[in-house]
Amino acid sequence: MPADNAAAWDRFSEAYQAGARLSADVAHYGPDIGTEADLRLLGDLKGKRVLELGCGGGQCSVAFAKQGATAIGVDHSAEQLAYARRLADDEGVRVELHQADLAELAFVRAESVDLAFSAYALGFVDDLSRVFRQVHRVLKPGSPFVFSLPHPAYNMIDDDADVPLLVRRSYFDRSPIDYEWNGIGFTDYHHTISDIYMALVRASYKVDLLMEPEPLPEGPRSMHWRETFKWVPRTLIVRARKEGF
Repeated sequence: MPADNAAAWDRFSEAYQAGARLSADVAHYGPDIGTEADLRLLGDLKGKRVLELGCGGGQCSVAFAKQGATAIGVDHSAEQLAYARRLADDEGVRVELHQADLAELAFVRAESVDLAFSAYALGFVDDLSRVFRQVHRVLKPGSPFVFSLPHPAYNMIDDDADVPLLVRRSYFDRSPIDYEWNGIGFTDYHHTISDIYMALVRASYKVDLLMEPEPLPEGPRSMHWRETFKWVPRTLIVRARKEGF
């Protein structure tokens, strides 16, 4: 039985935020890789309307607001959103926050968003196609959807093993992945690269960038670090632009 990820994040939020210590000055894409300051995938955000899916503690949305964007954050965890509200207040910026499923975007007008962004939240989503369609509805034509998620190849690897390249499951196994983090149960959903690409194409996006960033050569390392990151890509980054109407 898949875990209730929203309830799991409610329980885990305090410990996660204390351990992750994410910056609210720049958008991040995943553990132990470069940030937006290094990758420069989003462009100038001043005056732009930016939607973040799975905003968690709000660090990226706050960073967007600091850069002059109108930032909108969506997350399914009440505790994560409570942290995001406190963070925005502490940083002196306004972020519009909504508790909702990532595919429930009725509160956003059609073709009103200049950029959609998501960092590591889509790995908790079973039906990516539904999310892609809803994001397509709210994006302006030609605008980008930039997102990162756990690299599908990494799901094959047992990163607790002494041998980094010990394969634990088939790349083509699309069954849910249940695991525990600090004794709290979560469920990830495995999508191959072709699954992600075809879902985007069918939802009328044009993919213009795929990245598999290598880990930063120097530390300090995050709470997520495993030596396996040196062998198998941990993060997949995609940029796709809305086509059609």
